[in-house]
Amino acid sequence: MKNLILICVVALTMLYAGDSVEFKYADTDTQRKHPTAQDHILSYNNILETVRTTVVNISTTKTVKNGGYANPFMDDPFFREFFRGQGRIPQERIQSALGSGVIISENGYIVTNNHVVEGADKIKVTIAGNKKEYEAKIIGKDKKSDLAIIKIEAKDLNAVTFYNSDKVKVGDVVFALGNPFGVGETITQGIVSATGRSGVGIVEYEDFIQTDASINPGNSGGALINSAGHLIGINSAIISKSGGNVGIGFAIPSNMVTSIATQLIDKGEFTRAYLGVTISDVSDDMSSFYNNKYGALITGVEENSPAEKSGLKRGDLIISVNSKKIKSASDLKNTIGSYEPSKIVNIKFLRDKKIKTLNVKLASLDNKSVTGETTYKGMNLSELVTTDRQKLRSNVNGVIVTDVENGSEAYNSGVREGDVIIQIENIEINSLKDFKRATASKNKKRFFVYRRGSIFAIVL
Repeated sequence: MKNLILICVVALTMLYAGDSVEFKYADTDTQRKHPTAQDHILSYNNILETVRTTVVNISTTKTVKNGGYANPFMDDPFFREFFRGQGRIPQERIQSALGSGVIISENGYIVTNNHVVEGADKIKVTIAGNKKEYEAKIIGKDKKSDLAIIKIEAKDLNAVTFYNSDKVKVGDVVFALGNPFGVGETITQGIVSATGRSGVGIVEYEDFIQTDASINPGNSGGALINSAGHLIGINSAIISKSGGNVGIGFAIPSNMVTSIATQLIDKGEFTRAYLGVTISDVSDDMSSFYNNKYGALITGVEENSPAEKSGLKRGDLIISVNSKKIKSASDLKNTIGSYEPSKIVNIKFLRDKKIKTLNVKLASLDNKSVTGETTYKGMNLSELVTTDRQKLRSNVNGVIVTDVENGSEAYNSGVREGDVIIQIENIEINSLKDFKRATASKNKKRFFVYRRGSIFAIVL
């Protein structure tokens, strides 16, 4: 009778449990050994056959407005000078794109890049060896890390096994799986070239695994696996002047993926924790003041922030968070950003060459008041930060356009996301304060805009 009651309780628990994902994790004690050949062919076929069906092809379609011009070159004010006389013809077109994704649960949850599915009206998914085409829906997106979760209605799928990305070493053999250029399922081989890459300027939160395995357009969102067939990262971007692979590819580490994916699945969004400090790296000369240690140097503490409330001060050097070693400013940013708001963390820091510890209750970054943004004529603008200049590959001064509403006055005048407003009439723009002062009157004005190394003028 007791056994019958226990079975009923378990059955009811399974019936009413919420939809969640339990990630499969690999044993990280696997030894790294070079395979030996004794009259046989060395191959990773058995490993790849197991993992290939965890990677999916993603095709998306979305409706794109052409900004009201008949000729696509007319979207750029520079070319508009050469196409005078062509009128506005409001039109829309369907844009298709291809990418990849990785199955993370047997019931259809898939992780991919945000840029693969962003703005998509329809998302179709196909799995290697399966002719069926699945329609997917977006569960959640995180633009700051370029991750997204989509879901298909399917069961008993081959979910990938995650590896602890903190254990990944330079020189590890890796494979990139995806759908480059839409040619179909493709696997390329390389090694881990570096870990903890940041400051690349691709997204706001960067902690990339760098690899020389070929990653090409369409590989985005695919898997980077180790020689045991375990996921160590999600392929995200390459550095290339030509757009093709040159041996410098970047993958989002698996530990960041699981942290963000869990929240996206549970809540549909990822809310980052907030400490409230401005930080910098420690130079060799500066390290002598901190017992030759490295970490994240606090250069400023925001008022009423968790840092101020806990007693952290300018000049403190944070060297660990919850026993995790902090080696740089980006380390601290990524570590704090991986926690949920209200999390209490133990911070170890150096002050006056003495090690001190504090327990700090983190706050929500989303609830932090944002003063560095404004809107004007359908465009959103913000202050230029270091990552913006890295993406632009320029030290230009101005305010950056972070978004433009289709069909707005700014959009129809040729302004696009990523443009930098550098001057309005005779006023040079170095901050949002300058911008607001220059646009205070309602008169039409000449705007000077920086885009891809060129400067052009529009009227708003």
